[in-house]
Amino acid sequence: MQTMQHIIEQAFDEGIELRRQYASALLAPLEEAAACMVACLQSGGKILACGNGGSAADAQHFAGELVNRFEMDRPGLASVALTSDASVITSIANDSAYEEVFARQVEALGVKGDVLLAISTSGHSANVIRAVQAAADKGMRVIALTGKDGGTLAGHPGIDTLLNIQHKATPRIQEMHITCLHILCSLIDHTLYGDAS
Repeated sequence: MQTMQHIIEQAFDEGIELRRQYASALLAPLEEAAACMVACLQSGGKILACGNGGSAADAQHFAGELVNRFEMDRPGLASVALTSDASVITSIANDSAYEEVFARQVEALGVKGDVLLAISTSGHSANVIRAVQAAADKGMRVIALTGKDGGTLAGHPGIDTLLNIQHKATPRIQEMHITCLHILCSLIDHTLYGDAS
């Protein structure tokens, strides 16, 4: 039986190792994703974000950082978490199917030039996959955060930029996802507003 101390040390060690592993591997895709988001915002577009469970929390966290502020005072940036409106989500799930809860919102809110941030630890979330297809159909760019082997999302033709964390443990994947999202926030702020504070 593992001791509490061993569980704590293992969590830290795995997290540190993942950051070392992906510090260079994610350089290009993070730059690409940030450039895509910046171009969208500069052209008057918006970033829609979706995911389930912990990934829903990450979608809302990311939207909050953009709409309000991250590390500097600057104008609000257009972003909507498709996970936040219980009335919209439950009406779609009740009248259609849970698989459509994000796709329907993409159809209603998304326009060509917008960006969809699709988050799925497994890469197999049916409602996220449907949202990606809906975004691709509208001419939106799609950035996906996945884990493990990337699942179905990794091979989806609608994905423009893939940030995949190959690890067996969902908590470690989600920790890396929020790290990636914070880096994207920093890159967006720096590119749009320099070192203003």
